Amino acid sequence: MATLKESGAPARRARDIARDGEPHPAPTRADTILNAARSVFLAHGFSAATTDMIQREARVSKSTVYATWPTKEALFAAVIQRECGQFANSLRHMEFESEDITPSLIRLARAYLGLVVSPTGLALYRVIVAEAPRFPELGRTFFAAGPEVVASIVGQFLERAAARGQIDVQAVGYTTAANLFISIVRGEAQLECLTHPNARPSDAQIDRWVEAAVHTFVNAFVKRPDAP
Repeated sequence: MATLKESGAPARRARDIARDGEPHPAPTRADTILNAARSVFLAHGFSAATTDMIQREARVSKSTVYATWPTKEALFAAVIQRECGQFANSLRHMEFESEDITPSLIRLARAYLGLVVSPTGLALYRVIVAEAPRFPELGRTFFAAGPEVVASIVGQFLERAAARGQIDVQAVGYTTAANLFISIVRGEAQLECLTHPNARPSDAQIDRWVEAAVHTFVNAFVKRPDAP
């Protein structure tokens, strides 16, 4: 198992979770509430979070929150959908080389894994796993908005690569191949980060995980120049 570097205290991690997005235009009131809900849910978990905490963080009245999201579950579902949508769009808008599939797979894996093991990615996953037994609809919302969409994006990429003759996944199909790729990339890295909450992987460690995953996938499915 790789050694992860220790990071700061939980309070600092909570601040990181609240800040680690890309700059956006001036937020609407709904954006302000969702940003506040995101910070509160990811820092405290779904069960411990309250609408009072969220409305104080957003600096709005409770009636303003309830006017759009009548329940805490509905508000968390909106946070899930927005986070997963941004997560998926960052992959969907990537451009890939057409000549060689390996560099493209490395870029795809690096972008995906960087999001998965980010403070936000790990915090969201922890909350979903903890709450899904009591609130199964939240688990289904996450799965449909996150993993299923990412698998579709990867599957479409593999389909284009197959059309260029770069890969052959006929034995398992595009969907299964996409899920295999995602699982290989995510598996060890996500588990290690989840079980070492006070540590973060270095860029070099992420690169090693990515290279090992892509090498494994390429050896299994990529056509060789001398292959029939």
